[in-house]
Order: sequence, then structure tokens, then C-alpha cells
Amino acid sequence: MDPRTPDQGPGRLSAGTEGRRAPQDLAVGAAPVDPGAAPPSRPPSPGSGRPGSVPPEDPDPPGRGTTRPGPDPATRPGPDQAAAERPAEGVRDEAERAPGTSTDRLRYLEAATRRIARGIDLDETLRELCRAAIPTFADAILVHLRDPLPTGERQPAEPLVLRLHSIAQGPEDSVTAAPPGAADFVQLTVTGRFAELLLTGRPVFGDAPEIAPAVTELLDPVASMPASSSPGRRLIIAPLYGRRRLMGTVALLRGAERIAFTGDDLLVASQLATHTAFGVDKAALYGHEASLADALQLTMLPSSLPETTGVRLASRYLPAAETSQVGGDWYDAIPLPGNRVALVVGDVMGHSMTSAAIMGQLRTTVQTLAGLDLPPEEVLHHLDEQAQRLGSEHMATCLYAVYDPISQRLLVADAGHLPPVLLHPDGSGEVLRIPPGAPIGVGGVPFESVEMPAPTGATLLLYTDGLVESRGRDLWTGVELLCARLQAAAAVVASPPLEMLCDAVLTLLDQDARDDDVALLAARFDGFPPRNVAYWFLNPEPQTAGRARQLTRRALHRWGLDPLLDTTELLVSEVVTNAVRYANRPIALRLLRTDVLRCEVGDDSPQVPRMRRAQAGDEGGRGLFLVDRLAQRWGATRLSTGKVVWFEQPIPEEYRPNGPDAP
Repeated sequence: MDPRTPDQGPGRLSAGTEGRRAPQDLAVGAAPVDPGAAPPSRPPSPGSGRPGSVPPEDPDPPGRGTTRPGPDPATRPGPDQAAAERPAEGVRDEAERAPGTSTDRLRYLEAATRRIARGIDLDETLRELCRAAIPTFADAILVHLRDPLPTGERQPAEPLVLRLHSIAQGPEDSVTAAPPGAADFVQLTVTGRFAELLLTGRPVFGDAPEIAPAVTELLDPVASMPASSSPGRRLIIAPLYGRRRLMGTVALLRGAERIAFTGDDLLVASQLATHTAFGVDKAALYGHEASLADALQLTMLPSSLPETTGVRLASRYLPAAETSQVGGDWYDAIPLPGNRVALVVGDVMGHSMTSAAIMGQLRTTVQTLAGLDLPPEEVLHHLDEQAQRLGSEHMATCLYAVYDPISQRLLVADAGHLPPVLLHPDGSGEVLRIPPGAPIGVGGVPFESVEMPAPTGATLLLYTDGLVESRGRDLWTGVELLCARLQAAAAVVASPPLEMLCDAVLTLLDQDARDDDVALLAARFDGFPPRNVAYWFLNPEPQTAGRARQLTRRALHRWGLDPLLDTTELLVSEVVTNAVRYANRPIALRLLRTDVLRCEVGDDSPQVPRMRRAQAGDEGGRGLFLVDRLAQRWGATRLSTGKVVWFEQPIPEEYRPNGPDAP
């Protein structure tokens, strides 16, 4: 029989998560860890020596320049003597399965524990355990994990419930196949003496007192194995005890053809189980952290997109593949004064829960800065300062664009992000040329805004690198493919619906090679009909309020909104009067007709009015009180150049614009 190294020998694994069985071919051919050590002449049966200690060095190993004398030719046995001394076949097999030396066991443990430690997730850790143990140490392994696996600081569920996770069996002449689908239903509740033994964290033989019923239930999936009916010392049950709590059990069995386990083998089983338990514990904690990060990221993304006049929006978000950690991709659409909308997409570098948390803070910062109605380059500047406060190691890319449906213009600033793609109304695609600034968090680098036309019917696409980059494709190749995919979709259907366009874009993804999040935001520019806008600049003079009332009356009469004349005149007069009191430069008055009538009054004073309850003897202080009572909605927004006070009134259904006048 050929000698086997600790890592060699055929084995079959039936492993899976949540009842799935994995492939069974686990033949391995890894060499021993110590390349200078001679392999044992038989598979070691580890058990003696101090586990984890360094094996003693051979004082005269082969290959170090020392020649060992061979046997004297005169003393060599003859053919008859050699035949007489050759053991019988059965005796030789039994000898090769006999316990090895302490050095063999230590070498085996070194190779086995290093192999187990290579596992990066739960399934791989258990798979490496099976590869290391079969057939060198055991013929079959059953792994039961606690259901549910304990994670975090939460106390484990009671009572102790074990669910079969995986089965591994050795050569076909030693162990028969496990029942198909055994991992789908095998579950047992552990109580009494067996639970006490498991919670101590020490491995025990199968003939330990008072655990026979539990052993029978534990071994039910391999009941056809000859040793499983009365395993005795051909079975070791080793608890998978993690850093602080029991994670499950490993049952190691030997067939009837092999010698039983010894007391030294309990030490080896304990080492195997301990290293496996650490891997299981790590995988459980990682899974728990990943689920928290996913939940954290999803709660920080917008639950819905705003419905704004002049632009239609659609979005997609796809988390990274299961093998990757959560990232920090985000998108946002933020309504601004004057029916404008800010379109944002960003990506925090790195993949971890920290990345998701940083993403949430940056997104909140962007929303706050957008509320101040700062230019895009100013938003990125302040966002960069905030990122530096969070720590120099936190960096992100971000693209911030503002679309004005009235002027049909787009203002864009970029902080190290991929350029947006614009699909024109005629179906041609264009990668917009935006000056690429440094990523957020670098500090000390200026940002630049670019203004460009945003024609009605065009579609702007903002995205993160997970959409266009993969292991087999670089960024710019992916961007070109994205542009071509948009053009192909527009060639099939003129002005394709946004939802269909997003689905078509996602076909770029290579699901097998994708390891990053994908954030996608699409905006279709509908514009704002000029007929539905009235705009004036008025000097801050005492008679300005009267002039504003006259202009408002003319606009409403032209739009056929005579029923709103009296209320709108009163509200415009109050808001303009308040602006005249504080303004030093001309006041902007704008009326917008959609499904509501919106009035905006802007001035250069940063002082935002606040509603207060006037006392009986006060001569003023009642203007905003009237606005609050008579308007459907009202508000005030501080701008970089002053402020805007606005209010809205509902337009009756029969007076709303239709046809070409409809926004």
C-alpha cells in the first residue's frame, strides 16, 4: 500500500448551506508542510505528543550531506528468508493503519490546521476540515451546526438545537453513501448529559455514558456504515466551541476495517475541532456583519424618488455578489427651488460596514448642502471638507448635477467620478466631458462646474463603476459599451421608457465576475413650457408690492385662473412686502403653472422669515400667518445669494393646463 502524506487520499464531500449538498470529489494532493521531512510510511493516527508543539528535528535527516550506511550485503536476507519475513496482506494493511509516532501526529496537525485556516467562509472551512481528516484520520465526518448560529452579543437560543450541515465519507470500500438529501431534514434537540458534555468543549468517545440515544440520532444519516450501529471508540464527537460559545459538533468515524481511536486521538480531534470552530465563528460573525451592512446601506438609500415637474426619474441598485463585502455606492435626487432638481451619484472607496456608514454621512451632507442651493462646485468643496473631518483614510467619488427645466440647462461638477452618459432625443449617445476633479477626501483641490444644454427628451444616466467595470473588462471599455447599449435601446424604441432603459443597461453586468455594488440613476428631461412661466425683476421700493399685484393679476388672467386672483394677489403682496423690507438689490418674482400655482419671491437678504404670532398691539407680524392659512404649502430656502420664499395654491381640475401648455 502506497504511503500517504497527511493531506493526501481520496474523499467525498456532501456539503452545503441550508440543506444543499456540495460536490463530492475532494481528492487532494498537497504536500506536507515541511518539505525537508520524509513522509510517514503509513497514514498517521495522531494522538500522542503535545498538540501544537514543534516536532523534534531529525538529527540526521536524508539529504543533508550525511550518508547512512546501508545493510551489509553479507547479512541481506535471501529470497526464502524474505518471503518468510513478509507479513500477510491483512496484517500489512492493519499495520499501515496502526498509530503513528508523535512526530507524524505533529506533522499531520500542522498541515491540517493550516489547511483549515485557509477557509475564507463557512463552507470552505468545513470542506478543508474534511479534506484534512479523510482518510488519514477518519473515514467519515458529520458536521452539525447550531440552529441558529449564535452571533454578536446576543445569547444563544434555547434549547440547544443542532442541524446537519454536511457529510463527508471516505473510500467506497470503507463507507457507503449517505442517504440522498440527508442534510435537508436532519435536526436534533440536545438535552441532558449529551448537552453537558458538548458545553464543556472537550471531545468524547461514542461510548461515553448516558449519550447512546443522542449518538444514534446523531449518526442516523450514516446508519448504513458498519461501525455506526455500535460505534464505541470508533467514534469521536468533538464540540465546535468558538471564542465564547458552542457553534456545533463534528463526529469523526472509522470503519470496522480500521483500528479504533485511542486516547491520543482525542487530543488531535480537539485541535481539529478548535481550529474549525474558530473558522465557523469567524464566518458567522462575517455573515452577521454583512447582513447589518446590507440593511444599513439599503436604509440609507432613497426609498423613493421625488416626483418633480420637468423631469422623470428611475433608478436601480444592486448589491455586490455574495462573495464580496458591502460597498458604499449611493444615488439621490433632491428637489430644489424653482422646480430644479439635483442629481447625485457617489461611491465610497472600500467594501465594509465602515464604507456603508461613511456613505450615509456623505449622503446626508450632500442633502444638507443641496438645501442651501449652493453651486455644484461649492457642494463638492464642502463635501470634501466633511470627508476630511471623518478621517483622511475615507475617500469617495461623487458627481453632482443640477437640472433646470425652465432654462433647460444642466450644471455639473465631478469629484473623481465616471462621466455621465447623455442619450439625445435623436437616439445618439454621448459621454459628457466633465473636468475630472480629485476624489472627495483628498483636500486642497478645486472643483469646477460645467454648464451645458439639456434638451427636452434627452436622458441623463449617472452610474457607479460596478456597472461598467469587471475582472475581465476595464472602465473605459465598459463606458463605451454602456453608450452603445443606450443607443441600441433607443434604436428599437424611440425615446424608450426609463424602466426599460435601466433594465437594458443592466444586461451589461457579468454576474459571475461582478464583485462591486451598482448604483444607477436615469433622468429624462421633459423641460417646462415657457407659456407656463411668468418672471419679473422689481426694485425694492415702497410701491413694489402694488406693482407685483398688477403683474400677478395679468398673468393669472392670461392663464384663465381668475378664481385664484384675490387670494394670490393678497399672498404675493405680503411676501413681496417682506422682501422689500430687507432687500438691497432687485427682487425676483416668478409664477409657475403646473397642477398647482407656485409663486417664488427671491431677494439678496440671507435672513429667512419665520412665522410668529403677533400680539394685539403689533402693527406687523401677520403676513406669514396669512400665507400659512391661505396657501396649500409654503416655505423659505436660504441660497448662496440670499433666499427664496415660496407658496403654492391648488388649481382646480377644470383650470389645469392641457395639451401643449401642459408641463
